[in-house]
Amino acid sequence: MGSAAQTANGPPAAKVSIGIPVYNGAQFLAASLESLLAQTYEDIEFVISDNGSTDGTEAICREFAARDGRIRYLRADTNRGASWNYRNVVQQTSGPYFKWATHDDLLAPTYIERCVEVLDAAPAGVALVYPRTRIIDGDGNVVRDYDDNLDIRAKTPHERLRLLVGNIVMANASFGLIRRTALARSRLLDKFPSADYVMMAEFALFGEFWEIPEFLFFRREHEAMSRKANPSATEAAEWFEPGSSKNATGREFWRLFVEHLRSIHHARLDPVEKAKCYAGFLGVWTRRYRRAMVDEIFVGRQGRHRRSTTPQGS
Repeated sequence: MGSAAQTANGPPAAKVSIGIPVYNGAQFLAASLESLLAQTYEDIEFVISDNGSTDGTEAICREFAARDGRIRYLRADTNRGASWNYRNVVQQTSGPYFKWATHDDLLAPTYIERCVEVLDAAPAGVALVYPRTRIIDGDGNVVRDYDDNLDIRAKTPHERLRLLVGNIVMANASFGLIRRTALARSRLLDKFPSADYVMMAEFALFGEFWEIPEFLFFRREHEAMSRKANPSATEAAEWFEPGSSKNATGREFWRLFVEHLRSIHHARLDPVEKAKCYAGFLGVWTRRYRRAMVDEIFVGRQGRHRRSTTPQGS
């Protein structure tokens, strides 16, 4: 077990905070919460942020909160969107290590224990650690192993950014164990489609990503997951922030391009390293997404170059 830090006004704070943003997640929520409570590492605080669910989510959350005193259940009156909810669980927790958990994915019992062991032993320049991923279906059956290719141990920000932008697809590493210091230096999950790409780029500017070579994360694919249920850029915009679709242009890759440049601009880097970040990003981004950006301007096609998914839950 990890030792807990003493808080100023009461009992020790948990070393690990797990934030669970959810909106209408009743179908899989109980199984997800069971996998969280089954963790062999116990020095954890759980905060569930319910974005005004209209299904059975509230009843499930209250049942689990009554079972385990480590769970705190928060409920918004209305759905404020995924961006607000993912940020809220960070702001409502205090542990030096943080993890987002979803209403539909599952964890192996040793997930947190192994991540804490690795992050404790890692230098301060490691922003996050994450295990390998297996994809499961709606019934919990393993469909395939998934290679994230985000074990990024390069020492310089420009090298890490280049590797991140060149390899990120499902962003499973964003559900790993993250240092709160890295969260504090980022924008967290912003209010535009695929904002997790930009958030992960900011983490890469701040530190390394270490992959644990064990299959401890089970990512559930189903028809109600965020991007399958909201396939267009305007639908995704509404998922991230209700009401924003009226201003959405549909040019998702152009928006991501600009937001990555904005992140580099605001990063606290020396001028030479910042110039290398710009150059490396431009080279990789244009090679990978040039056709998609051209389509958004001249063809108006949406979906042909669509990323496979965005973070689940809201």
